[in-house]
Amino acid sequence: MRIRACHLYPDLFNLYGDRGNLIVFCRRAEWRGIQVQVDEVSFGQKSPFIDYDFIFLGGGAEQYVDIVVKDLQGKGPYLLEAVEKETVLLGIGLGFQVLGHHFSAQNGTMFPGIGLFDAHTKARPDRLKGNILLEVAADLQEEVERIGGVPLTTIVGFENHSGRTFLGEAKPIGNVLKGWGNNGEDKTEGAVYKNAFGTYLHGPLLAQNPHLADLLLARALSRKGEVKLDSLNDELEIYAHNVMKKRLL
Repeated sequence: MRIRACHLYPDLFNLYGDRGNLIVFCRRAEWRGIQVQVDEVSFGQKSPFIDYDFIFLGGGAEQYVDIVVKDLQGKGPYLLEAVEKETVLLGIGLGFQVLGHHFSAQNGTMFPGIGLFDAHTKARPDRLKGNILLEVAADLQEEVERIGGVPLTTIVGFENHSGRTFLGEAKPIGNVLKGWGNNGEDKTEGAVYKNAFGTYLHGPLLAQNPHLADLLLARALSRKGEVKLDSLNDELEIYAHNVMKKRLL
């Protein structure tokens, strides 16, 4: 079996080792005998996003916001079309913010997003940063169990953001047990729409949370039919996850 992945803006959006998420996604596929073809798409490059099974957009620095937002005005409709056709997408940090309706920078400049998530982001002068622990949304927990993924019910990661994201109808990935989350107020973290996931968690996220990596992989594979993942030896990954979870609790 073979799936296609797209790394969007790999040269502009790659803070805190976010590229590692794509590496983890590919390795967990390859360990199961699934080939992954990865294409890199950046500023000014066109791509048929609907042909991809998985699209990854990492976190980025504000110095690149202008050119990415401008470029996304052209790419946005094609990304929306791909998600509506069940393509899996993961956006992190600023890569999460640009997928909402709009977001602001520290200087007050308002930027349009592509409107994938029913969410908006406001910049604040202080930053929300530190390790974070979430309880995974119940429906996502059930799905991980159904596909044979790693049996973890929490997510750990690292957050560092000045933006406060507020959700409309979008569902969160989970509820904050320790840390700040989307805005430090309502205990939500991230957003989910169809097969698209947005989050503030770096780390890289998927290295510390193999169950989330398996969920994304299973959804990417499901475009080709019903999926039941083969088990992997995840003792080390689970141990690392639980060490951080225990530390935070």
